[in-house]
Amino acid sequence: MEKDRIVEQIKDIVLYKTGKTIDEVSPQAKYEASSIMIMDDIKEDWAKTTKKNKDRRNAYYFSAEFLIGRSFGNNILNYGLNHEAEGVAEELGISLSALEEMEEDPALGNGGLGRLAACFMESAATENLPLQGYGVRYSQGLFKQYFNQGFQMEEGDDWTALGDPWSLRKQAETKIVNFKDQKVLAVPYDTPVIGYRNKNINTLRLWQAEAINGFDFSKFNNSLYDDSMSTKNRAEDITRVLYPNDSQKAGKILRLKQQYFFVSASIQDIVSKYKQHFPLDIKFKDFSKYHIFQLNDTHPVMAIPELMRLLLDENFLSWEEAWKITKKVFAFTNHTILQEAMEKWSEDIVETVNPRCFEIIKEIDRRFIAELKESKYTNEKIEELRIVSKGTVRMANLAIRTSIKVNGVAELHTEILKKDTLKDWYELYPSKFLNKTNGITPRRWLVYSNKELSNYITELLGSDDWILDLSKLKELEKYLDDETVLKRINEIKYNNKVRLAKYIKENEGVDIDPNSIFDIQVKRLHEYKRQLLNALHIVYLYNKIKSNPEIDIVPRTFIFGGKAAPGYFRAKSIIKFINEIAKLVNNDPIVSKKIKVVFVENFRVSYGEKIYPAADVSEQISTAGKEASGTGNMKFMLNGALTLGTYDGANIEIFKEAGEDSNFVFGATVEELKEIESTYDPEQLYLNDEVIKETVDILKSDIINDNGSYMFLEIYNSLIANKNEKPDAYFVLKDFHSYVKAHEKIDKEYRDSLSWARKSLKNIANAGKFSSDRTIKEYANEIWDI
Repeated sequence: MEKDRIVEQIKDIVLYKTGKTIDEVSPQAKYEASSIMIMDDIKEDWAKTTKKNKDRRNAYYFSAEFLIGRSFGNNILNYGLNHEAEGVAEELGISLSALEEMEEDPALGNGGLGRLAACFMESAATENLPLQGYGVRYSQGLFKQYFNQGFQMEEGDDWTALGDPWSLRKQAETKIVNFKDQKVLAVPYDTPVIGYRNKNINTLRLWQAEAINGFDFSKFNNSLYDDSMSTKNRAEDITRVLYPNDSQKAGKILRLKQQYFFVSASIQDIVSKYKQHFPLDIKFKDFSKYHIFQLNDTHPVMAIPELMRLLLDENFLSWEEAWKITKKVFAFTNHTILQEAMEKWSEDIVETVNPRCFEIIKEIDRRFIAELKESKYTNEKIEELRIVSKGTVRMANLAIRTSIKVNGVAELHTEILKKDTLKDWYELYPSKFLNKTNGITPRRWLVYSNKELSNYITELLGSDDWILDLSKLKELEKYLDDETVLKRINEIKYNNKVRLAKYIKENEGVDIDPNSIFDIQVKRLHEYKRQLLNALHIVYLYNKIKSNPEIDIVPRTFIFGGKAAPGYFRAKSIIKFINEIAKLVNNDPIVSKKIKVVFVENFRVSYGEKIYPAADVSEQISTAGKEASGTGNMKFMLNGALTLGTYDGANIEIFKEAGEDSNFVFGATVEELKEIESTYDPEQLYLNDEVIKETVDILKSDIINDNGSYMFLEIYNSLIANKNEKPDAYFVLKDFHSYVKAHEKIDKEYRDSLSWARKSLKNIANAGKFSSDRTIKEYANEIWDI
């Protein structure tokens, strides 16, 4: 039997690694041995896929983040070992869920951009598409979040402390990356990306920075112990932390070094493999035939001058030859309309990182200006389009100038790029721009994380074909009026809420009621995502309940999760504010019977796998026009949550697919906000609206405590009387009453459990568009030609 073979294989690995029998070792040792067994099982298929891809055109996904989540359970599912998994675990004397909990989430990303990259990699492998990933193997990740007196605190996320059985160190393929002031080794670690039940396994290659000569014996021998390791530490700093704090110049240099490090190593790797495979093509005339690089936002854009550098300086092509190749092999995804997120680096920082690449960027800019002048562009227009301008290098401009295609990630986002943010570029290169609405992999976000619902869908549809074609979920609409089915949908949701409540009690120490509405907002902390609006609404409810303890409302549990960047003071202030509201609400004997508030610590993929299936309401409340797409909204939808959202990002497409009557829409539109932008006066709104004033004034009251940090005063000023920038820049107060009304509608509609289940099923049935399988096939057909 397959089960017996697997068990014996794991026992042999345990004995080899520890010298002990399976009964004598820890759960961690059992997890590690089981993981090694899977890696051993897949090795032949992985090698076959790699060999097959050598003779094909490949796409290469360059991303600063790959938020892959735990590998153990997902790999068991995709490789087809899940039928034996429970039985194997039982034979090892442990439950399968306990084995899964042994794995640390790899600290390789932060939010949607990194999780999208992971979903794309899995979908490409599932669709038999040759897509390889390249990124950074961070030793400490972004940070591990915890709360102290309600404040966000950060500590290193040493995710490999107990080992990393899912990646292979490929020492022989190490590269050297040259900076102006140092040389470092780039050591590759390869992680398999397993397609669903098809034996196709692509590769995610992550680079780790190490010193060429890491230890100075003579300094150590002279008792200069710290100095003897300084070279090693400086090299390893490059891949220590995701997005190093760049508020100081040293941080900016380190951050750009990190970006250049991984693209330089990746381009070197790809070029060297090409030369080995095609040794006679010394002019690289077929290079673009076999390669296309997708730049995931601006972080990897240094790959453009780096490819030019390699072609010019190490392979002796002329500028014209090198530029002709370079212009054919890059495509660029824009993930934001926020100007601060479109990276710009001062000239001296780019020059400090790699002077030769800076020279190449300036030459690309010089030739581009000449072209624009020939085309009779005005100096004013040219200034908008320039790559190097006013002492800064504009990475988005470099990417758009060079790339064959530029895509947004939702229909609204792409239209805003074309009509506003990148209007001048769209007028110059209209054929370059196209939309690719984001997606999520249904394997992880439904089949793996919500097994009960997944199995029920298969039962209803009579087949599990939907797992590979999510559009088949549309067939579930025939059950929209089937009371038995609707009751079962509610039962599955309740079971998931019980599971999450248990997990939150164990990890956060807070009791929550599975019979309450689970109203959830989990995402990166940023002002435009408006966690503050959510928090102020809870204050409004608190005030209502205090003034009328007998008020008739359906009990509600508000769940938050997400990290604020360490240097983002206001976002950290909002976290403190929410935690203080949670303390106020949860400790009140009257209010806590009606509402509860929980901010979960260290939100990550494995937490999300428990949260998304349990949600009744999905909070997608960003200021209209600010969220490029979102993918959390899709995970909630696929698991049957109803979206409470603005006309923003992919929300619009969710409303279109599932219907506004099955969701809750509120807030001003992009067009409406544009109309009032210059005249909007939040201070007058605050002074003339008693409800808003009473709600906002909690920020100045003594019933919550910011521990002398002045955080709450700073939030108050940002809404009402900001001296340095426009107050209420994200229209929190403008949308407040519309948001309150939407919540009142939720309260009313949740009382009819069958009607709610019908809306839930309508969302599930219409989530097909939001599969990353669909997105990745569009990339493959319309951008990559693979």
